[in-house]
Amino acid sequence: MNAHETPYAALTPEVVLDAVDATGFVSDGRLTALASYENRVYQVGIEDGAPLVVKFYRPGRWSDAAIAEEHAFALELAAAELPVVAPLELRGRTLFAHAGFRYALYPRRGGRAPELESAEHLAWMGRLLARLHGIGARARFSARGTIDTDTFVREAARAVLSSELLPTRLADIYRARTNAIAAAVDARFDAVGPAYLRLHGDCHVGNVLWTDAGPHFVDLDDARMGPAVQDLWMLAPSPRALDALLDGYAEFRDFDYRELALVEPLRLMRQVHWAGWVASRWHDPAFPRAFGYVGEPRWWEQHLNDLAEAMARLEEAEG
Repeated sequence: MNAHETPYAALTPEVVLDAVDATGFVSDGRLTALASYENRVYQVGIEDGAPLVVKFYRPGRWSDAAIAEEHAFALELAAAELPVVAPLELRGRTLFAHAGFRYALYPRRGGRAPELESAEHLAWMGRLLARLHGIGARARFSARGTIDTDTFVREAARAVLSSELLPTRLADIYRARTNAIAAAVDARFDAVGPAYLRLHGDCHVGNVLWTDAGPHFVDLDDARMGPAVQDLWMLAPSPRALDALLDGYAEFRDFDYRELALVEPLRLMRQVHWAGWVASRWHDPAFPRAFGYVGEPRWWEQHLNDLAEAMARLEEAEG
């Protein structure tokens, strides 16, 4: 395997600690790996100080310009007193390099998962997302891309079709089904014509931490341009929950209710994108360990069934 297939093979504990020390901090040797597949993230103990979190970016995924946009957005949100964990800025820099890896440092922030059954918690998050979107609408990303069918369906499907995971007998079905999905999603977006703004991009329950002071958002690694509803639907396990989110949202920002017609397309795009993501990362040893079931033909059979059911719901909603 080459370095592209196993990008973190050289990221040893010594390299992690040396990278932190290179920024001017002095690590105390304590190192804890935190849950992350796309990147590698560690909590590192600091002498005479609070522990830090260091995030090593996956080589080849984002350009330096795209990472700079992520960091600038996080800092802009933090400056507006939004509860977002932003990277540390040291001597005018937030992105560092060591031993061939790019990385950033963050303060450690704890918390628990939000209660998505609580109307109070949902309205609170809705208010914060409205404020986040208000700031997100002030400018545009130019290097981070857009939540669209080319990225989330067509590119993802190509990754699956070129991988070793999809059984050969299912390839034609998969190709036809994802082509149909791309066309249907494009048609729905064209019909709605949503406004695009800078988003968190991956605002699910795992990226929200709750404390006694309320929620804070973490991990802007998937920040992109897209419709506001993208940051809402993943936090809403039911229509009632979405209503509670929107009640809070409306206190700070108008919401274009036509975007609710994009929830099913966005859900469908996420299903295709996830499969493509795993397929494209399969040579990274962390992925077969975590998602071994994706290597089984029956998973792909079920995935195709799930896509067919999702398409049926989309077509039913159109009718």
